[in-house]
Amino acid sequence: MSENSQFQFGAATGVGSMPGGDAREAAKTAVGSFEDFPFLPELPARGPGADMIGRTAGLLVELYARVEPSGWRLGDRPGRDTRRARSWLREDLDALEEHTQEHQGPLKVQAVGPWTLAANLELRNGEAALSDPGACRDLAASLAEGLRPHLAEVRRRVPGAQVVLQLDEPSLTAVLRGQVRTASGYRTHRAVDRQVVEATLRDVVGVHAEGPVVVHSCAPDIPFALLRRAGAAGVSFDFSLVTERDDEALGEAVEAGTRLFAGVVPATDGPLSDPAGSVMGVRTLWRRLGLRPGLLADAVTVTPACGLAGASPAYARQALAHCVRAARSLADNPE
Repeated sequence: MSENSQFQFGAATGVGSMPGGDAREAAKTAVGSFEDFPFLPELPARGPGADMIGRTAGLLVELYARVEPSGWRLGDRPGRDTRRARSWLREDLDALEEHTQEHQGPLKVQAVGPWTLAANLELRNGEAALSDPGACRDLAASLAEGLRPHLAEVRRRVPGAQVVLQLDEPSLTAVLRGQVRTASGYRTHRAVDRQVVEATLRDVVGVHAEGPVVVHSCAPDIPFALLRRAGAAGVSFDFSLVTERDDEALGEAVEAGTRLFAGVVPATDGPLSDPAGSVMGVRTLWRRLGLRPGLLADAVTVTPACGLAGASPAYARQALAHCVRAARSLADNPE
């Protein structure tokens, strides 16, 4: 999307994963909690193929993966694990379609980004695809080809939706720093050149010409500037991991129109503070950056700190509702 400012994001949304295995109940919660910005839930508790790597592996074109004791491994042909992943995604889309018949506005779907896929999908020799530059290129191209029909399917099922694509990249910082371990565990794979990382992300981001792309990571030290240059319209992150050394990159991102998806609500069971307290850190950051308080509602979407797969169903519902209340507090009292 050429002008991110033309797109109206919702004030709050979820990250992606939810507890349990009932697709219809998860869709009902995701849509009911966020009428302005629902998301497609992921339910990894169902098993391999519903996890984030397996789910996205099922989207790949002319590349297939199967489950090995060590994790997901690329193979020659689609098998039971690929069919299971695709079946669960169809089930999730059926449930989403059922609960979004009247929806008009942004709707978020998630897929694993190219570098986290490369760090977590194994080649035939058991090493991560990250170890082979050619395999990384093939994987990114296959992902891009698979995302096109997937996004078109979402638009067909929910005609009123403005689809937002979230690329999950929790391994991105480790890829850039050479911290992804080899199969033996004794060494790490060489750091990937930042220009290569950026160019690959830009190619995958460019697949979604009809809407914005958000990049999500729950890891510390997110490369905000790199993601902005790669074309990300928003960055989703665990707000508790932000430090003052991120200030310059965050300030530049906001001034360039990048949306901040601030993960301020804990993703695991525990007491929730009052809504105003949940976004106090965001207000503090705004003052530290010298940004106008009036920009807050236009620049920030409130989310849980990460996916909610590890939470209880009751807490997950509370956390999503709390995000909505915290976003309202941020809009009503920006100072």
